[in-house]
Amino acid sequence: MGEIKMKKRYPRPQFTQGTINRFGQSRIGGGVQVLNSNARILQPGEVAPRHQPSSQHFSQDNLGLNSARLRAVMVERLRQEGISDERVLQALNQVPRHHFVDEGLASHAYENAALPIGFQQTISQPWIVARMIALVCSEQIPHKVLEIGAGCGYQAAVLAQLIPQVYAIERIRGLYELAIQNIQHAPHAERIHLHYGDGLQGLPQYAPFPAIIVAAAGIELPRSLLRQLSVGGRLVAPLGQDEQHLVLIERTGMDSWSQQLLEPVRFVPLRQGTQP
Repeated sequence: MGEIKMKKRYPRPQFTQGTINRFGQSRIGGGVQVLNSNARILQPGEVAPRHQPSSQHFSQDNLGLNSARLRAVMVERLRQEGISDERVLQALNQVPRHHFVDEGLASHAYENAALPIGFQQTISQPWIVARMIALVCSEQIPHKVLEIGAGCGYQAAVLAQLIPQVYAIERIRGLYELAIQNIQHAPHAERIHLHYGDGLQGLPQYAPFPAIIVAAAGIELPRSLLRQLSVGGRLVAPLGQDEQHLVLIERTGMDSWSQQLLEPVRFVPLRQGTQP
C-alpha cells in the first residue's frame, strides 16, 4: 500500500460548556470528549445511556413551524461545542434534519444525538457530521467528495451545500432507497450521485477524489479507498473495533500517506458486500 506516516495526535477541540440532550449531560475536561456519531461515547464507569426528558423546544406540535429556528439553535450549540467553520455550520443550517428521520422521532431531530433509521443503523450526530466535513474542507472546499455509508442521505445533503459533486455509496438496499426519497427534496439535490454497492470498493470510475468521508468503522482502511484519494487529498474515517478513534489521512505522494489520530468515537462497523 505504501508508507503511512503517523503524526502526533491532533489537538482535541476545546468546548465552552456541556450540553443537555436526550442522553443526559455531556461533560468536559479530564479527557472526556463530546458525544459522537452513530452511537454515543460511554463515560468511564457508565454502562448505559442516561435518559432525560427532552426540552419543550422539541415538541412534535411546533416542529414544522419552528424547524428553521430549531436548526439555528442546533447550529449555535455546535458552535459552542467547538465547531468553528462557519461554512459548515451554514450548510447544516440549510438542511432540515427532521426530513431524514422517522416521523415518530422528528421531535428529536435537532438534538445532538444519533437516531435510529432502521436496519440497525443510525443517522449520525450533528456534531460528528460537522466535525468530519470540517476536516476535509479545512484547507479548501474540494470540488468532489466520496462518502462511504450514505445511510438516510443526511450527510450527503449537508455536503451538497458546500461541494459541487457528492458521490455517496450505501450497501443496504432499503437505506439506499430511503436516501433516494429523502434527498429528492434537499437543497442542491442535483449535486448528489447516490450509488448502491460495496463501499469498501469505492467508486474507482469517478476517482480520484480530493476528499473521502467514511461513516463506519473498520480495523484498517481498505487499500482501494486510499488509492482513490487524490495526492494532497484528505480522508477522514473512524478506525478501531472496541476502541475507535477518528483519523485524518492525507495522501502525500503516489505511494505515501500521513495519518493523524483524533478524538475517540463510536461508529457502526464497516462491512463488506451489499445487503438486499
